[in-house]
Amino acid sequence: MTGPVLRRALLSLSDKNGLDSLAAALTRRGITLVSTGGTAAALRSGGHAVTDVAAVTGFPEMMDGRVKTLHPRIHGGLLAVRDNAGHERAMAEHGIPPIDLLVVSLYPFEATVAAGEDRAAIVENIDIGGPALIRAGAKNHDSVVVLVDPSDYPRLIGELEAHGGATSRAFRVEMAAKAYARTAAYDAAIAHWFAGTLGDTTPALL
Repeated sequence: MTGPVLRRALLSLSDKNGLDSLAAALTRRGITLVSTGGTAAALRSGGHAVTDVAAVTGFPEMMDGRVKTLHPRIHGGLLAVRDNAGHERAMAEHGIPPIDLLVVSLYPFEATVAAGEDRAAIVENIDIGGPALIRAGAKNHDSVVVLVDPSDYPRLIGELEAHGGATSRAFRVEMAAKAYARTAAYDAAIAHWFAGTLGDTTPALL
């Protein structure tokens, strides 16, 4: 079973490998690109048209980028069930555009710890909005494609070519599973770091 034809994509990437070719492929299919700070700047420098998240939410990115995607017009676009009349009414009433594709790479927490950075830098690299986006999109995998690994970009492009701009359910389920595995590993790394700072070698939950 294929999902909806992709019309709008949200990209928020710390790892920008493959971004230019992905953006070009999406743009060729008429998919609107929505993005945040550094990713939007990288897209523009590559000559790609992009809409800032702030233009969707009506709020500027603030608090040094800590608050940008945590907004109903973003999460509503990811979580809305497309064939639910109540959800559709809420989207229309509150001006919430659907998001069909989410591409996220999280702040490099693990790499920051491995590099021996100080506590302030490590804490600043604990991603909040990224995991929230991933979990929301992956929950709604009947309608939303979530990518967390640049190695899957070519597969997405192949799916779009094979399904007339849509994707197969099998692909969306596989990507959702991979997305949750990524957030699970990410949170485990954060918990492990905290345990280490406390000298707790046998945390009750890990």
